[in-house]
Amino acid sequence: RFSIDRHTDLERQFNINADDGKITLATPLDRELSVWHNITIIATEIRNHSQISRVPVAIKVLDVNDNAPEFASEYEAFLCENGKPGQVIQTVSAMDKDDPKNGHYFLYSLLPEMVNNPNFTIKKNEDNSLSILAKHNGFNRQKQEVYLLPIVISDSGNPPLSSTSTLTIRVCGCSSDGVVQSCNVEAYVLPIGLSMGALIAILACIILLLVIVVLFVTLRRHKNEPLIIKDDEDVRENIIRYDDEGGGEEDTEAFDIATLQNPDGINGFLPRKDIKPDLQFMPRQGLAPVPNGVDVDEFINVRLHEADNDPTAPPYDSIQIYGYEGRGSVAGSLSSLESTTSDSDQNFDYLSDWGPRFKRLGELYSVGESDKET
Repeated sequence: RFSIDRHTDLERQFNINADDGKITLATPLDRELSVWHNITIIATEIRNHSQISRVPVAIKVLDVNDNAPEFASEYEAFLCENGKPGQVIQTVSAMDKDDPKNGHYFLYSLLPEMVNNPNFTIKKNEDNSLSILAKHNGFNRQKQEVYLLPIVISDSGNPPLSSTSTLTIRVCGCSSDGVVQSCNVEAYVLPIGLSMGALIAILACIILLLVIVVLFVTLRRHKNEPLIIKDDEDVRENIIRYDDEGGGEEDTEAFDIATLQNPDGINGFLPRKDIKPDLQFMPRQGLAPVPNGVDVDEFINVRLHEADNDPTAPPYDSIQIYGYEGRGSVAGSLSSLESTTSDSDQNFDYLSDWGPRFKRLGELYSVGESDKET
């Protein structure tokens, strides 16, 4: 039996017939990726598995023309504005991944629509390279900065393959010696030594400085604005601003408190209540004293009634002073401060004559006197 040592064919690109040892492909091969493949074949006797042999097999991939030629690298040509007709602008070469038996031989040409190109032409060199030449002078980068020149490259395979590669040609400003100095249109219109990148950096710095100045001015303006609105700018109504801690009743001078007046005036006349009126006390008819009556309570009720019905009385609370202390009591004073006698000389029999309210008190004192005598 035949088998493949898979350690030598990790990608499993080959298969083998176990009976006759015929090797076949499992996946397509690419010569441009790998020319040689080395695998190991194992042969084992059917009746005696201990008889084994290992043989290395080298497989070479033959070449076919399956790749078209192309530029050897990415070229970018530079053309001087003060160049001369017939001047070589750029020399390019091609490459092909295939490996023909007789070596590479490339054919270069322009696209059919570019054959009559008025600006450029091509010339094949003996070393299988190509030169691009300018047909005239007087190129101006302000009119056209970049030219694109498509070039067709063909190989000598059977059948031949071809591809189109595009060459980029830039018009530049050069010195008298033909050294390229600048290839940008912006550099042509800007002052000498100032590129577009430098100009953008300068403009960005200016804009940044302007933003900083605007923010600084805005913050300073907000900082200077007072937190308290001035009296001239205060549009609120009926708001009184005090610069002191209060003046008591003097604060009411800022308000019109006429609405607090008593509507029941005399003959429809309502005097001002925002000032303290000058009261003119009218002589009142005194009340005849009632013997043994509580005339203080009645006296206060009369004065209260007169104050409530007086239209000239102030609307605010006021202190009413009554210079009346009432008449003397028929019972006299119960204080012992004025007594000149001792406790043993006091007689409390008169408590029984004061009425029912002092009956119990009289009994207590009477009991005390009787106990003392016993």
